[in-house]
Amino acid sequence: MAAITLNAPKLFDLGGRVALVTGAGSGIGQRIAMGLAQCGADIALVDRRTDDGLAATAEFIAGTGRRSLQVVADVTSAEALVAAVERTERELGPLSLAVNAAGIANACPAEAMAESQFQTMMDINLKGVFLSCQAEARAMLRNGRGSIVNIASMSGVIVNRGLMQSHYNASKAAVIHMSKSMAMEWVGRGVRVNTISPGYTATPMNTRPEMVHQTKLFEEQTPMQRMATVDEMVGPAIFLLSDAASFMTGVDLLVDGGFCCW
Repeated sequence: MAAITLNAPKLFDLGGRVALVTGAGSGIGQRIAMGLAQCGADIALVDRRTDDGLAATAEFIAGTGRRSLQVVADVTSAEALVAAVERTERELGPLSLAVNAAGIANACPAEAMAESQFQTMMDINLKGVFLSCQAEARAMLRNGRGSIVNIASMSGVIVNRGLMQSHYNASKAAVIHMSKSMAMEWVGRGVRVNTISPGYTATPMNTRPEMVHQTKLFEEQTPMQRMATVDEMVGPAIFLLSDAASFMTGVDLLVDGGFCCW
């Protein structure tokens, strides 16, 4: 019998890899960027805001001994994303990992929703992910390898009881299916594309004082009887990006505390 060679910890090692993370200034994107650095990657931190969020992420990454760069860019701008990828490769090296976490959420009854509100949701949550993937994949296809993870939502799989957010749900469902489509376009060219669909997560948006009542309902409706922490999205992202998931593409990974089982 031939000897079996296995080094499981190495499967999750991102040493020497270069990643780009959108939405890296807060929430899920910020914590994933930090986790990728702890696993050895250098990170381009992309966010549209110029507050202290990006600086805090960069400071954490510096403490891990990895490199980072801060890029202020709007994901609805193809030109800004192309420039972000070009700068990443110029300053950090060939891009091989990406997490697209930039997005927004709000609610409004469908019959009362202004067209502009619907369009803004689609521009950021769907077009923003498309343009990000496009810019990232062009570099990865040229480099001969890459892995992209897009942050979707369980709202792209189910309809959340009591939440009037048809535009948000539609944008996340589209992200899931678009990611599967891209995965199949690039499957023979070294680039994998997967999605993570979080359940109710304790992001800054969901933990505002005025959200206390809604947060209680989120916890009661989730089988695990709590919301996820943002850190609980880090492991799934590392897994999908790493060689541990080398035979996975076009997958939507639900991280929802069992919510979609009911």
